Amino acid sequence: MHADRGAAGAGHVVVTGLGATTPLGGDVPSTWAAMLTGQSGIAAIEDAWAADLPTRIAGRLKVEPSEVMDRVQARRLDRCEQIALIAARQAWADAGSPEVDPERLAVVIGTGTGGAVTMLAQDDVLEASGVRKVSPHTVPMLMANGPAAWVSIELGARAGAHTPVSACASGAEAIALGLDLIRLGRADVVVAGGAEACICPLPMAGFAQAKAHSTRNDEPTRASRPFDVDRDGFVIGEGAVVLVLERAEFAAARAARTHAALAGAAVTSDAHHITAASAEGQVRAMRRAVAEAGLAPQDVALVHAHATSTQIGDLAEAESVTEAIGLHPAVTATKSLTGHLFGAAGALGALTAVLAVREGIVPATANLERLDPAVKLDVVAGAPRTGAVPVALTNAFGFGGHNASLVFTR
Repeated sequence: MHADRGAAGAGHVVVTGLGATTPLGGDVPSTWAAMLTGQSGIAAIEDAWAADLPTRIAGRLKVEPSEVMDRVQARRLDRCEQIALIAARQAWADAGSPEVDPERLAVVIGTGTGGAVTMLAQDDVLEASGVRKVSPHTVPMLMANGPAAWVSIELGARAGAHTPVSACASGAEAIALGLDLIRLGRADVVVAGGAEACICPLPMAGFAQAKAHSTRNDEPTRASRPFDVDRDGFVIGEGAVVLVLERAEFAAARAARTHAALAGAAVTSDAHHITAASAEGQVRAMRRAVAEAGLAPQDVALVHAHATSTQIGDLAEAESVTEAIGLHPAVTATKSLTGHLFGAAGALGALTAVLAVREGIVPATANLERLDPAVKLDVVAGAPRTGAVPVALTNAFGFGGHNASLVFTR
């Protein structure tokens, strides 16, 4: 792996730190290595509570938080908060622990559900044992802003601790907001990303009832198959990804290592339907992000697709990418390996785009055996594709009509 020293010119925002804990690995190098070798993080759920669910597979963390976090602190944190801190610590260290005025340091961590595991578990305690058995840490553990709050406390960030809650677009929206905060002059450094940990009965039952989950329980690693003609739904996953964003002049002044530039971002809303995707809204997000980066659609070399492996969603995105960008870019869909990380999905897409730009390699989409004839895109499958990736765009779309697109450049 390599990265350039220094930073881009005036007005630019650069990525100086990367952190992650995912179904593929407990950090960025292991996650990236697994992506490139096609290792799946999806496996059967052995817990008794999953026995009666239609879907009994998930992308669980490769490394448990308890293996890397102080036990006493972990007990007071929801799983979502734990992994946000783990990823943020990695990203901060990777950025060289920047010396920055606390009033110029902000945090933006998106999530789709926040402390869902805590909320459901403590509700069970309340119903079974009464008020006195409920943990006094329940509210700080379940609140959606918990991950951002804990990261801001640890880093001493006083320029704001924000929490976009936009379903599966949350992590990408967090990074877009981080870009805005720097460009508006409100921060020099922003720690931004997403965290999600909600592999538990209620959300899984809800998605099963909505017929959104894959039911390939007997072949977990082959269940998530974006753009494949035989796809039958997404696979739930968990994880956290955090990027350190810096004003380019600030990064240059401290001779910071830079992984890529965050050149543009756009967030749109469909105002259409609570669950059905709108290709029109996705097109607007992609076009605006590319234009904000000062680029043209033909400049985009890679699209990291949201592609969750649902019949309707994948086709809507294929249509929108074709209209907004064209058929020339390589396309990859790494949820085929990790499952769908919901609020962290957009941040993981951003990480993949950054590494593709930096390394000049595109991970392959797994399980793509027969491309849907309606999909005309150049989807990378079978093996990674090497070659310069000067511009990468990544998409994240969420229930409620949330669309977020990010553009990264060398």
